[in-house]
Amino acid sequence: MSAEESTAEPRRRVLVVGIDGVTLDTLAAVPTPHLDSVAEAGFLAPVTIDPGTPTMSGPCWATVATGVRIDKHAVWGNDFSGNRLHIFPDFASRLTAEHGAHTYVAAGWQPLLTVAHGGPLFRTPSRTTYIAAPADTVEAWDATDEAITREAVRVLTEDDPEASFVYLGAVDETGHLLGCGAAYEEAVARADARLGRLLDALRARAAYAEEEWTVIVVTDHGHRPEGGHGGRSARETTAWIAARGPGIAPGEPERELRHEDVAAQVFASLGRAVDSHATLDGWAWSKS
Repeated sequence: MSAEESTAEPRRRVLVVGIDGVTLDTLAAVPTPHLDSVAEAGFLAPVTIDPGTPTMSGPCWATVATGVRIDKHAVWGNDFSGNRLHIFPDFASRLTAEHGAHTYVAAGWQPLLTVAHGGPLFRTPSRTTYIAAPADTVEAWDATDEAITREAVRVLTEDDPEASFVYLGAVDETGHLLGCGAAYEEAVARADARLGRLLDALRARAAYAEEEWTVIVVTDHGHRPEGGHGGRSARETTAWIAARGPGIAPGEPERELRHEDVAAQVFASLGRAVDSHATLDGWAWSKS
């Protein structure tokens, strides 16, 4: 290794994994070794959904992706029509447009990456993987998550995105169709296994030794015990964030975290400045 190579700054990279509809209490009941590994190296903390934000996927994921609250991004439900995402874009599109960064988004829920239902939430990332579930069944969504994971592993291993977002939706669909019993817990375990494969893909990268990776895992909302969400019960309004990486000290965060902090942390982890006109509502939790 040359002197120049040995003193070079590590290349910063971020992976955000969004797992839809995972109740916080389920994590205490189901073995999730890969999520646990993230939490042990950093933290896992509850997130309380703002009183003005419906406990629905659309509004919550829009806040996660844009770093602004619902009064700005104007995604009020799972139909995104009337949104203001052209003014308050997602972190992947903003990084690409403002910094020329290579970004990647993988998802199977239509409004995240297509024009269906007023989308897309992620407007112009550099690269995308969209694989639609052929039907609203547990089996179809599980197969979609498997296909999404397989392709995301390939991209993360072979390509070089600075920031990536990978969405897994089967847990939420299982909760809707079958409630939060044994099948739901099994879906959470499968999602954790897929998270493990994504983490393995990072370690398999040829340049991994020269990189600094921040990993953020986040859910959007919870579920009632019988399945379903949209109300204001504690189970529905409690989400969570887990994260590890440079500047993220192990242990509980020093302040209460919010969904809008995720996008701010992505920029901070990459060392990328945010245009002041973005008026982000979130704040990074790392020390660097």
